[in-house]
Amino acid sequence: MKIKTLIVLSVGLIVAFAGQASDSSADAIKERIKPIGQVRVSGAEAETAEADSGPRSGQEIYQASCFACHGTGAMGAPKIGVAEDWAPRMEPGFDSMLSNAINGIGAMPPMGTCANCSEDDIKAAIEHMIEGL
Repeated sequence: MKIKTLIVLSVGLIVAFAGQASDSSADAIKERIKPIGQVRVSGAEAETAEADSGPRSGQEIYQASCFACHGTGAMGAPKIGVAEDWAPRMEPGFDSMLSNAINGIGAMPPMGTCANCSEDDIKAAIEHMIEGL
């Protein structure tokens, strides 16, 4: 009798737990796999705010994304305002230079280091860097 009762209780528990485990509705699944926290990256809020605030000037884009290389000449980048650095790049024409900046060339990745720039933003940054040459 004890064994029979133990078997019935065991089967009852298995059925009860199996019923809970098989709840596969979309809402139940979403609830089970939802994140327990969020990751916040320093500066991400500022980038989002910049992207949402409207068009930026070429100078703003240069300061935010281009200065590291074009301000110092790192990895052979032409320095802002230095005609000798820009002359060979300008020779084929502005459209060619813009295409290289958008698609990447040499050590410069596509769109430079500006992950949230449009092609017009890249154009404005280049115009700022070559202004007055």
